[in-house]
Amino acid sequence: MENFTPYTALIGGALIGLAATVLLLMNGRIAGVSGILNGIFKSSRGDAAWRVWFLIGLIIGGGLYIMFFPPAFEPRTGFPLALLVIAGVLVGFGARLGSGCTSGHGVCGLARLSGRSLVATGVFLTTGMLTVFFVTRHVSGV
Repeated sequence: MENFTPYTALIGGALIGLAATVLLLMNGRIAGVSGILNGIFKSSRGDAAWRVWFLIGLIIGGGLYIMFFPPAFEPRTGFPLALLVIAGVLVGFGARLGSGCTSGHGVCGLARLSGRSLVATGVFLTTGMLTVFFVTRHVSGV
């Protein structure tokens, strides 16, 4: 957390909100990344194109951020690969179980005052905090 600045967090949050708003206004779709990814495999051909471009934009945006601000992204080393794979599977399972991910519920759902999204976001945050507590040095020593 040594590199945290409120300015980058504020700009990032504003850009996420802007992207979600533009997608909703222009396409009538919620910017839930797990739903967008899932829709690529389950939607009609014409509906898949915007989804692919949205995900490509996320990857390009992340790549540009790393390219222009390299010290802001320092990957953690020494973390067991098996735990990373398990964590990824659990995140995917949780997004499916919760009918959406943090971007869909936390950004778009809360903005639409959805009660279901409020509960889902509370569960995401609580689970994340508990996971950090138990998986990091506090309990397991990893």
